[in-house]
Amino acid sequence: MRLYMTLRRTLPPVTAAAACAFSPATAYRIESDTRLPSQKKAARGRRRPDPLAEIFDSEIVPLLEAAPGIRAVAVFEEMQRRHPELPDGVRRTMERRIRAWRALRGPERDVIFRQVHEPGRLGLSDFTAMGDLGVTIAGERLDHLLYHFRLACSGFEHAHVILGGESHVALAEGLQNALWTLGGAPREHRSDSLSAAFRNFTRDAREDLTRRYDALCAHYRMQPTRNNRGVAHENGAIESPHAHLKAAVRDALLLRGSNDFADLTAYRRFIDEIVARKNARNARRIDAERAVLQPLPATRTTDYEEMLVAVTSSGGFTLRKVFYTVPSRLIGHRLRVRLYDDRLDLFLGGTALFTLPRGRAEASGKHGHVVDYRHVIHALRRKPMALLGLVYRDQLFPREAYARMFERLRERLADRMACRTMVELLSLAHERACEAELAGVLADLLASPNGMPEMATLRARFAPDPASLPEVRIDAVPLALYETLLDQRVEEIA
Repeated sequence: MRLYMTLRRTLPPVTAAAACAFSPATAYRIESDTRLPSQKKAARGRRRPDPLAEIFDSEIVPLLEAAPGIRAVAVFEEMQRRHPELPDGVRRTMERRIRAWRALRGPERDVIFRQVHEPGRLGLSDFTAMGDLGVTIAGERLDHLLYHFRLACSGFEHAHVILGGESHVALAEGLQNALWTLGGAPREHRSDSLSAAFRNFTRDAREDLTRRYDALCAHYRMQPTRNNRGVAHENGAIESPHAHLKAAVRDALLLRGSNDFADLTAYRRFIDEIVARKNARNARRIDAERAVLQPLPATRTTDYEEMLVAVTSSGGFTLRKVFYTVPSRLIGHRLRVRLYDDRLDLFLGGTALFTLPRGRAEASGKHGHVVDYRHVIHALRRKPMALLGLVYRDQLFPREAYARMFERLRERLADRMACRTMVELLSLAHERACEAELAGVLADLLASPNGMPEMATLRARFAPDPASLPEVRIDAVPLALYETLLDQRVEEIA
């Protein structure tokens, strides 16, 4: 027909019809009605009875109006409960009818307004759970989060492994690491209201956390902003990249062939390499935005919590439901503790002492323990039976082989002898600096059905005894001899 109408511009009806290979009668019928065949086609009517005719307007529509957010499958299940004769095959028909009704008469829906991101203006922070990836450290499952920072304009990203939950300490450490890696600061920083960090906090604690967050942003001259609680798309410039980052980590683990890492440092290096590759793809845009970022201050601000603790007669202190051991010479002193996400820095007055790994209480509320057997072994040698009922006995053993050997000693020996032998093994590991080697020997003994440690043999194997080392004396040379050497040098020059 289109060809016929084109030829009719210059040819009479009969000639145009012949050129199109149809009869003159068809040509005159087209002349009388120039509508296309598709325009003449009548709408197809229903060919079978409507299964929802009796219930849609009378029951389903009132239900949709009363509960606008209800799912279509829930409506179908309710209709089947009211009308048992309603077949399962009607479900898709009902879902399509409900979708069409909502499009025509349903409530207004929220609209997402896409934004134009100005370079150097907005940086975003958020946390994402990584426990479902099955990462392990030396065989132990690592339940952790990733702190994720991103520039909205150029897409620069930074990720930091977080061992605890969402907290101000984790945010402060991760954010500052990101800014110093980037080399500048945006004018505005957005977070998700720190809702997880506020959970179970008192009002005063929440206000203190807000003040510290505002002070952190003020140090870098960033305006702190927060998206509305529960409205994730307001943080969309980082919520969506969460999924992309996790997918990249998952793919990299598959390519690596193993989810196990030797230590936490190796896993953090692995995450840094993935993020670095993502940033390399956006290098030009990142460099362009870096030029308009605010300069960094001269120094970082605090990314820890500071508190005072008292070392008790138990040889340690308790902080956040976790007991930490320290050298017994600190009993009775008050220590200043800087609490980070993964560690504690201890100070006696202004003197830095050492760093301890941070522990966390169990989910059930039971206290945790961070124990170094070197701190208490000297006292245990005087009271070996204390090992039998020690509260933190399981955490005292530095490796699994030591714990398993203690179980065997208790099975084969009396409790007093078992405790004494175990304490001697720990003392040997400490004094001869052979913890790993001794663990290997114990593992070999455990592999034998009758293997038992013989202390004399072990002491000889890991000799020498520091107490038996000879004392070396070096006599100081009189300073007058050096004058003689200088006089000879002067004569040679002359």
